[in-house]
Amino acid sequence: MSYQQFGISPQLVERIKLKMKNPATKDRIKNLVDGLTKSDLQDRVKVRRLVKSAAGILNERLTSVQEEQIVSFVVAQKIDPRNTFHLIKLWGMFR
Repeated sequence: MSYQQFGISPQLVERIKLKMKNPATKDRIKNLVDGLTKSDLQDRVKVRRLVKSAAGILNERLTSVQEEQIVSFVVAQKIDPRNTFHLIKLWGMFR
């Protein structure tokens, strides 16, 4: 399922991909998501907090609608961060 089906704009994704090429930013995001579990990524409150924190690190101003779209996308993917297949599938979506 594509992120565009959740209303997330390709321009936003491209901006974030560009910002993630900065090693310092990438490390800060890695530290933010370190230790997350599948249940964490199914909890809308925790995911919303992560989205807000990541947006702050990336210096992205997200509207409440964009936030909700990203939260819905993450929850719908049923991501298990310890499952390599899930991570490869996500990588494929954003290449």
